[in-house]
Amino acid sequence: MPPVAEKVIARLKRKKRIRKDLKGTKERPRLSVFRSAQHIYAQVIDDRAGKTYVAASTLSPELKGKMKKSGNREAAKEVGALIAQKCLEKGIKEVVFDRSGYIYHGRVQALAVAAREKGLIF
Repeated sequence: MPPVAEKVIARLKRKKRIRKDLKGTKERPRLSVFRSAQHIYAQVIDDRAGKTYVAASTLSPELKGKMKKSGNREAAKEVGALIAQKCLEKGIKEVVFDRSGYIYHGRVQALAVAAREKGLIF
């Protein structure tokens, strides 16, 4: 098995272990982050109702032409600020942060810090 596949499998195991205890509710939905090589995505989800309230990514129309690169920390900060803004517009102030098995470092951390700076409470 190639080393990249082993990394992906390890992340999916961590994700499964984390999700077992981490559930989003109507009062405190889950802010889920997905990171690919070129983009970063964030969603605010109510797991009990199976509903996504807000979503933002580097592919969102608000951000698409704004950045030169979409796979770096600066792009992650923009996505974090956008997701926080959309949440506050919908009346969502508190969320549970789900890093989806990624290490809290780099782009994942940049997204979280930017969302907190805009007023989202984790």
